[in-house]
Amino acid sequence: PAGSGLVAFAAATGVMPLDMPESVLVRFSGSLQPGITLRDLVHAIPYYAIQDGLLTVEKAGKKNIFSGRILEIEGLSQLKCEQAFELSDASAERSAAGCTIKLDREPIEEYIKSNIVMLKWMVANGYGDERTILRRVARMEEWLESPVLMEADAKAEYAAEIHINMDEITEPILCAPNDPDDARLLSEVAGTDIDEVFVGSCMTNIGHFRAAGKLLKQQSGALPTRLWICPPTKMDAAQLTAEGYYAIFGGVGARTEMPGCSLCMGNQARVADKATVVSTSTRNFPNRLGKGADVFLASAELAAVSSILGRLPSPKEYQEAVQFVNTTAEDTYRYLNFDELPDFISSADKVEISDDIKADLKSI
Repeated sequence: PAGSGLVAFAAATGVMPLDMPESVLVRFSGSLQPGITLRDLVHAIPYYAIQDGLLTVEKAGKKNIFSGRILEIEGLSQLKCEQAFELSDASAERSAAGCTIKLDREPIEEYIKSNIVMLKWMVANGYGDERTILRRVARMEEWLESPVLMEADAKAEYAAEIHINMDEITEPILCAPNDPDDARLLSEVAGTDIDEVFVGSCMTNIGHFRAAGKLLKQQSGALPTRLWICPPTKMDAAQLTAEGYYAIFGGVGARTEMPGCSLCMGNQARVADKATVVSTSTRNFPNRLGKGADVFLASAELAAVSSILGRLPSPKEYQEAVQFVNTTAEDTYRYLNFDELPDFISSADKVEISDDIKADLKSI
């Protein structure tokens, strides 16, 4: 990222000075406890930073160890790439300059193989510039032949280290109105009445909507809240429709939005003035989702339970509600692997990478 002056300097001289920011290491240990989600781990980062005296919520004399630095996350190497995005997306709310997550090679290979099929499907269906997309595909295939991952030096020094033991996290962690740094345990805010609930944004993936759908399927009659559902992509929406989840959402009277940003964008749809909201969106800055709205940031699972109860549940109520989702986790938290979808595979198989595109790679 660079300001207009620096961009102009680079355009005029052909070079750009680059200051390498310091890094903050966040290392997870232990194992994820029942009912605890990755979104709770997202919020655990500011929660533990506050406990360590590295972050303050108050604006006067604010302290933020993450500001302008790189957030490096370790200890979650088995995550799928889709899951890792949930953590890296939230680095913006920490005011970090960027984020890295150390993953095993296997989930990255899986993700790249899936994306190769998706990109070839895009070419077959006339999306974008064919040559540009296929050069990217060729690079991916080249990496798969000899996969090498970057990782921190063994003796790397950090501006700070935050150690989070997942065995200690036994209840959800939310961010209270209206500051994504104001991380609190569910027990601290349980019982708060909720008017509206939003499940969507780039912080969600298809598994979150299955989880919400399974919880909502147990609801009989109308919800006591206004529920907004907005998958991040059209492909997610299509798959959820095929699996019957949109029927569940419609059955409880949820408002389904066009896939994309919706409420999270802040300038599209809006919640009612002065509403109290539970949202899976990225941030809860004042007036972003609605004028005078109080917005809690939480997982899709906690959001769904809140939409059913009309209030934030107690930790016990939450655990009882999500127990069914926990037992069906393998089915719930499946991701869109395009190399396993027949329609995508059949289109991708028709696309070939020409020799001249391969030759282009050698000259770059």
